[in-house]
Amino acid sequence: MKKISPILLFLFGSFIIQAQESTIPSSVKNVEKKVDSVLSLMTLEEKVGQMVQYNGSWDLTGPASNVDSKYKEERLKNGLVGSMLNVLSVEATQEAQKLVMENSRLKIPLMFGYDVIHGYKTMFPVPLGETASWDLEAMEKSARIAALESAAHGVNWTFSPMIDISRDARWGRIMESSGEDTYLTSKVAVAKVKGYQGNDLSDPQSIAATAKHFAGYGFAEAGRDYNTVHVGENELHNTILPPFKAAAEAGVATVMNSFNDLDGTPATGHKILQRDILKGDWNWDGFIVSDWGSIPEMIYHGFARDKKHAGEIAVKAGSDMDMEGGAYESGLIELVEEGKVSEEIIDDAVRRILRVKFKLGLFEDPYRYSNPDLLSQVPFDEHREIARDIARKSIVLLKNEKDLLPVQNDVKSIAVIGPLANDKDTPIGNWRAQGETNSAVSLLEGIKNAVGDDVKVNYALGTTLGQGERSFLAPLEINTTDRSGFAEAIAAAKKADLVIMALGEDAFQSGEGRSQVNIGLAGLQQELLEEIYAVNKNIVLVLQNGRPLEISWSAENIPAIVEAWQLGTESGNAIADVLFGKYNPSGKLPVSFPRAVGQEPLYYNQKNTGRPYSPDSVTYSAYTDEEKTALYPFGYGLSYTTFEYGDLKLSSEEMTPEGSIQVTIPVTNTGKMAGKEVVQLYLRDLVASTTRPVKELKGFQLVTLAPGETGEISFKIDEEMLQFYNANKEWASEEGEFEVLIGGNSRDLKKGSFTLNE
Repeated sequence: MKKISPILLFLFGSFIIQAQESTIPSSVKNVEKKVDSVLSLMTLEEKVGQMVQYNGSWDLTGPASNVDSKYKEERLKNGLVGSMLNVLSVEATQEAQKLVMENSRLKIPLMFGYDVIHGYKTMFPVPLGETASWDLEAMEKSARIAALESAAHGVNWTFSPMIDISRDARWGRIMESSGEDTYLTSKVAVAKVKGYQGNDLSDPQSIAATAKHFAGYGFAEAGRDYNTVHVGENELHNTILPPFKAAAEAGVATVMNSFNDLDGTPATGHKILQRDILKGDWNWDGFIVSDWGSIPEMIYHGFARDKKHAGEIAVKAGSDMDMEGGAYESGLIELVEEGKVSEEIIDDAVRRILRVKFKLGLFEDPYRYSNPDLLSQVPFDEHREIARDIARKSIVLLKNEKDLLPVQNDVKSIAVIGPLANDKDTPIGNWRAQGETNSAVSLLEGIKNAVGDDVKVNYALGTTLGQGERSFLAPLEINTTDRSGFAEAIAAAKKADLVIMALGEDAFQSGEGRSQVNIGLAGLQQELLEEIYAVNKNIVLVLQNGRPLEISWSAENIPAIVEAWQLGTESGNAIADVLFGKYNPSGKLPVSFPRAVGQEPLYYNQKNTGRPYSPDSVTYSAYTDEEKTALYPFGYGLSYTTFEYGDLKLSSEEMTPEGSIQVTIPVTNTGKMAGKEVVQLYLRDLVASTTRPVKELKGFQLVTLAPGETGEISFKIDEEMLQFYNANKEWASEEGEFEVLIGGNSRDLKKGSFTLNE
């Protein structure tokens, strides 16, 4: 083991003092020199220690409680741990940091990570729902608030944003994604990274972000979590990787690899993905952390013989930190000593980890995130108001017939029915960080808050959705037998002017490990809905869910449908704001809703195929028992007003790679209420060296128009917008004809065309 000379120790001590006295943020001053200085002092054992992450499995404010925690505590004291996760509170992080800073030789501070996915204490809409706002400023703001609350509780690193392209509603983690589109997800990725990390990671109210899961996790075969992924190189580069590149270019501090294998190679051990593309081609300088235990899981994949072999594969492939896998701490030193892993590979990983710690300012002040004064500075009431605003921006109006919405003044009695009507927990959603159980405003509470004394509100449960234990680790037991509440619900519906049905999913029906083969209304909900419809057809269906649902019957029969997702802390108030017209809905779907689960995976930017349509034959790409189109397409969402799109105009019908084209379209609010529209730009490359999608989102703008007002919306089309990963395995544009399509969703579009001349 390498010995450290007293002179070097003295120099290191002087270096630490200088760093502590520095008034220049560590993110901009001599970070590389500092990293190299620390690295030169480290033994191999200490280097490997930095590559180890432990779960906070015991109360760090007290003594270690069992053999496992005592072992971890000793490694902390010896400076052989790089980070911890799930250590929550300033007291706990302070005590963990003290174990390192007061006992270890080099006193390299810890990072503290946590799954802050859609809020820490103040809960915002689940990511899929929030993306329905298409409001990047709002998404950046919610991430900023999550960072403020996390930092005030001792957390300096979030495992978010999840930017897996997700096309399959059966996959439970679609709720954690931004949906099916690469362009939109890329924009969300940048907004979230900026929100979490701010302008300077050394700001004690910024936290390190993590782009996950690298890569392909959202394409799990059959929508089954952790399953194998089969995609070609074209799909990988054109669809899956761009959001990660966008996050890397935005300076995301860390990247997490994924559980799945990709074309036969587990992502955790995928050298091309991690070392060649991410660290090589993109020149990204952060570090890669494994997902929980994913390094030893390569044994189960049949890709590694044992834990030591798994560690060898992972570190060579570029995985820098082992999350609770035990592979690096148990085998890396031997692998180096045996010559199977070079110490240069270890140095590269440790250098990356140290770099992030310096950028976070942890060497200047290891306890900067263990400051009890920060908590008193967090404006939680203000955060709730912002959460309410973002929640209502995320609501999508799917259908509105009979002028049921906004609720009319002549409605004097409302029946609020359904298992989610008075549920204060489901709106918080899965992956809820420190969101308190049963802390959300329920739909029933929101409605009562919104109506005056002259409107009578009757509530009936109708049926329960689930029974038994509800938790992250326990699958929900769906109620399929108890109809005891049907009679009360039917009676309430009979005497109401309007029925508001609150149906959908429990918070723990979607999320990690929550894949389903059926994505309709679970349990007795559909039966209850049909029974209520039989006695009162004035129904507003409010869906609270984390994934697209199969609602074909409702789309045909129910006059008004509101997609309200799982909206977080202020859910009920936000929904009521929309139902009663305080806020005009403006959300647009970030994912297609199917007519039947058999269409999944379903997405708007499919390939045309060689047989796209034939009116006189069944031998074309379709189904014999259902339409192939989405029930509600990507980008779709109604308003209480209407928008009319005029003819689009191109500044030119020809473009060169050095030039650009301006496309303009008039959009008029033809209704009686001010409203916000998401104007969407799509392009289609008609002939290329590889088959191209029928359309691809390439831009969008949020525009607010008064009644009768017309806005001239313009988009600039340049050569970079036309590039794709082509047959020559390079990003480039190709000459030829392109269609320009603009509209309020991916289906209903105005069209033009131009030619790119090389």
